[in-house]
Amino acid sequence: MAKKSVFEQKITAELKNKSLLITGGAGSIGSALTKKILEYPVKSVRILDINEHSLFKLKRELNDKRVRYLLGNILNRDRVEMAGSNIDIVIHCAAIKNIEISEFNPIETIETNVEGVVNLIKMCMNQKTKKFLNISTDKAADSSTLYGTTKLLGEKLTSWAGNHIMSTKFATLRFGNVIETRGNVFEVWRSELKNNKPLSITDPTSERFFFHSDEAINFILKCLLITNNGELYVPKMKSYKIKDLAKEYSKKHKIIGLRQGEKLKETLITESEKNNAIEKSDMWIIKSYKPLKL
Repeated sequence: MAKKSVFEQKITAELKNKSLLITGGAGSIGSALTKKILEYPVKSVRILDINEHSLFKLKRELNDKRVRYLLGNILNRDRVEMAGSNIDIVIHCAAIKNIEISEFNPIETIETNVEGVVNLIKMCMNQKTKKFLNISTDKAADSSTLYGTTKLLGEKLTSWAGNHIMSTKFATLRFGNVIETRGNVFEVWRSELKNNKPLSITDPTSERFFFHSDEAINFILKCLLITNNGELYVPKMKSYKIKDLAKEYSKKHKIIGLRQGEKLKETLITESEKNNAIEKSDMWIIKSYKPLKL
């Protein structure tokens, strides 16, 4: 048997006999994360998700007695409190993330992406949860959309909690697009190819950050080890021109224009954030601002 790496040893020790709650756990990232976590000696994993069919499909895939499938909404405080009872670690993946849908449904987006975080923080306070890791997006950096703005507020709330709630360690992880997730441009292109249509491109000069699901999951686990008092962890990701990616699928393209608030080029970390960050070989660690003493 091959010797485990130092990282594998550390994450094994971190997760051993722990009970985890993953919100949005039946989604693309949540389900991949759940499958990875089950490779370790965890005590239990609770998946809280609003999508009944996704929970049903995931249950058929996993067939693991350590997993509990909880149908519920993070806006339901009682449900959140029940889901978080006797939980050691919370990884928060649930969100409304589609740019167009969020712009058209601002109240629901703000409630889910902001009030949902508040409910989870309050639950951690009540339950004395050991760690809370919030999953955010590059759309939060210098945000120009409602989705990005709500995720920025989620980052700020998590940072505040990390400075004020001593019973729980809090942190946020911010990354770009994950190739394998549902609802992204690759899913749109596959559908268009299947129907022999040209690929939709918002703008020939647009660029986006991408990495694979396994890279995202490994980064989540890496950040879980160092979650402390409200830091923001940002991986160093490669930016790709959308036009170049589309060429790998088809030579037929159509320009559809940028959506409301959408930027030509996303930013993982702003210049002001870099000034308050510790740079590592693979990430930036943005230190949380200490609260003013009143």
